[in-house]
Amino acid sequence: MIGNDGTGDEEPLFRPYAMTGGRAEPRYHLALETLVSSSFVTDEELALLTPEQDAIMRLCRSFRSVAEISALLRVPLGVARVLVADMADEGLVRLHQPQLEKGQPDLDMLERVLSGLRRL
Repeated sequence: MIGNDGTGDEEPLFRPYAMTGGRAEPRYHLALETLVSSSFVTDEELALLTPEQDAIMRLCRSFRSVAEISALLRVPLGVARVLVADMADEGLVRLHQPQLEKGQPDLDMLERVLSGLRRL
């Protein structure tokens, strides 16, 4: 969602709040590690998607985290959360929330995140 104006500096084509209708918070909490997958939609439904929704649908053909969606679309995390939550409400994507036992994070997942961060 970033454009190039020919000067070598990348600038947003439009403000992120324009993509979310001015909302900064999703209707419900989405963790960074929440996995998102595309639902089946008909060709007629695909034709009605916004460019951002279409991009998310394509990305989520395989499981993607909310953080990955934000990074790959080059939009702020808050914008990605709002877009994904709206799409989930419309039945366009399925959310796979992490199952936390007794409020404690999954140590295996944290190890994988740490390993991924080290590879960056």
